[in-house]
Amino acid sequence: MAEALEKLSAPLGVLIQNGMFTPSQIVRELDRYIIGQDAAKRAVAIALRNRWRRQRVKGPLRNEIYPNNIMMIGPTGVGKTEIARRLAQLAQAPFVKVEASKFTEVGYVGRDVESMIRELVEISVKMAREEQTLSVQAKAEEHAREKLVDLLLPGMPPPSEGEPDNRAETRAKLRRMLDAGKLDERTVEIHTSREPAGLFDLFRMSGMDEVNVELQDMLQNALPRKQKARKATVKESLRILTQEEAAKLVDMEEVTRLAKERAENSGIVFVDEIDKIAVGEGTGGGHGPDVSREGVQRDLLPIIEGCNVSTKYGLVRTDHILFIGAGAFHKTKPSDLIPELQGRMPIRVELDSLTKQDFERILTEPETALVKQYQALVETENVRLSFTKDGIAAVAEIAALVNERSENIGARRLHTVMTTLLEDYLFNLPESGERAIKITGKAVRAKLDAIVADEDLSQYIL
Repeated sequence: MAEALEKLSAPLGVLIQNGMFTPSQIVRELDRYIIGQDAAKRAVAIALRNRWRRQRVKGPLRNEIYPNNIMMIGPTGVGKTEIARRLAQLAQAPFVKVEASKFTEVGYVGRDVESMIRELVEISVKMAREEQTLSVQAKAEEHAREKLVDLLLPGMPPPSEGEPDNRAETRAKLRRMLDAGKLDERTVEIHTSREPAGLFDLFRMSGMDEVNVELQDMLQNALPRKQKARKATVKESLRILTQEEAAKLVDMEEVTRLAKERAENSGIVFVDEIDKIAVGEGTGGGHGPDVSREGVQRDLLPIIEGCNVSTKYGLVRTDHILFIGAGAFHKTKPSDLIPELQGRMPIRVELDSLTKQDFERILTEPETALVKQYQALVETENVRLSFTKDGIAAVAEIAALVNERSENIGARRLHTVMTTLLEDYLFNLPESGERAIKITGKAVRAKLDAIVADEDLSQYIL
């Protein structure tokens, strides 16, 4: 019984990492946020479970088990990015989304492909630092409270011979007043330390991201820290001093070690618009500005195959990072990518275009459904927003129709339709005096039918 309760109270990412969630349970978690796309959910759930399985393999074979990277193929707005993002949240893994079209091959002006790994490591360091900060929070608060007591009670001279020593009692009284919030509004002057200004920003601006952490530590220790005096309330001072004390207590060497290990073994890189770097008949065949597309693919290849990438925290191996490529492939095909890159993304998943029925479910079923978001926004004005069943159906039907007539942008069309539908309500709400708004199918059509009927106008508005 105790074990079951512990399982329920533990963070989901910890449960997944410990193998307590099966692929089917991971899919059910994804179902809470994403409608349909079962094949893609199954593929990423298996990939996540395989990470746990690999960690349990004994001996040198473990290092030979590489992740099966995934290629998601489907039109925009059907859930490719959302699946990858939610997967990373579930696993509490470092996650970075990049657009392949923003990269250029070595020798051209633009971002180099290794920057995605540096960004992943930065995110991993931030996650590890936040976790360690939480673990030392109680101790940091205690240190900050003692500093504040010292500020509120300047050094008292020791008592004369024969007199009682009341210093400890006075400090204890101040602590009780501090904890009770009785001193929150009192103003004190605190001194906080600052990093030497601009030094490491200069390194980054110069493209020297690979300056390692040992060099940074050496320079930080060599350069004097500046002290900044400022006046603040006791409540604000406690917050500032707690942050500063927590930063002192965090072991950055351990943070760096954990962050690199997590990035190497749990990191997820989502490479969007990978179809934009494919060279096919519809892209000009590699002439003119498209000449670097194949070069970007070749630069990506060693990163995905596995290599060392230099970061400011040291070398990071990419062998066991999970790469998820995604693209609509309207003008190109996956086979237009170079064969080596195709081979490094062996799992191909096609995502379905969304139908009117899918839109109806997307509007209401997920925990972050669009209707629920607008209801929460309107509720801040003490107004209740509701949709009838035929109102939801009308919104879904219009979104599907506009997608069919013009550019198909998937579920993103729902945002456009809902914003246009509710615009007058949201504008007039503070002065209208209404306490309840009901959106019916008739109301939806009265607002949007004229726009939908004029195809030229709907292209600009919807």
